Amino acid sequence: MSTTRTASPQPTLQKGGRFLRSPLGWMLTGIVGVGLASSLVAAGGVVAVVGAVVAVVVYWAVMRHLARRDVPEIARSGAVTQTLFGVAIGFALITVSMLTLLTEFSFDERPGNGLSIVASMAAIQVGAAVTEELLFRGLALQALEKLCGSWAALAITAALFGGLHAANPGATLWSSTAIAIEAGILLGAAFLWTRNIWFVVGLHFAWNTGLGLIGIPVSGHASEGLMITTPTGPDLVTGGDFGLEASIVPVIISVLIAIPMLIAAHRRGNLVPMRRGHR
Repeated sequence: MSTTRTASPQPTLQKGGRFLRSPLGWMLTGIVGVGLASSLVAAGGVVAVVGAVVAVVVYWAVMRHLARRDVPEIARSGAVTQTLFGVAIGFALITVSMLTLLTEFSFDERPGNGLSIVASMAAIQVGAAVTEELLFRGLALQALEKLCGSWAALAITAALFGGLHAANPGATLWSSTAIAIEAGILLGAAFLWTRNIWFVVGLHFAWNTGLGLIGIPVSGHASEGLMITTPTGPDLVTGGDFGLEASIVPVIISVLIAIPMLIAAHRRGNLVPMRRGHR
């Protein structure tokens, strides 16, 4: 009499565990978890802030238990200082851009409760900045670094960041390219320079919040800020209906900021070299 042996599920489980602990595995797991948390951001208010907190917890859990490493990039020590540093650079970027283009817009005061407008916009942008930075610079960039080095990871995440904005209202090939440069490259360079998520979150938050409060669309989405701002100059200069992110001016300024950040990152030894196959 012959007996039939049932294949043990253990090898399959081991393979699944190895995949989850690989850079691709923990990146995808983290993207799903943080992505679910980011769905709370759209609700605005306190819920958006809660979504940001949940996203940080998910990121921490994935990095500690799947990637099996410490998470100095989201350490509480120095978080406030790094965030404020990023905020300062973000607002400086907007200020220089807007001063350069001041004659290309018309401005009117928007009626309403200013404090309420600021609080509501800040809550949403905190959630958006935290979740997007954990997804792109925390998970994707760091996982891709392990697979193909910092330069390739920077290029891939920048292209993805720009591409994901292609479906936004008023988006064009140029607007996606502009976002890939001024957000994808700049924010990626900021992370590689400091290896600190909070610094990049501060920069991202300041950019989105500053634009929104001025009344300029953020990535094509209309902003009900403190002012009603209407572009009067050519689209290449003002960004048109998509917003300032599609203007050539902040693209140029972002490149001028990103280059010294990347040079500093190289000097600090923060760049991961491309992996070469063994012969």
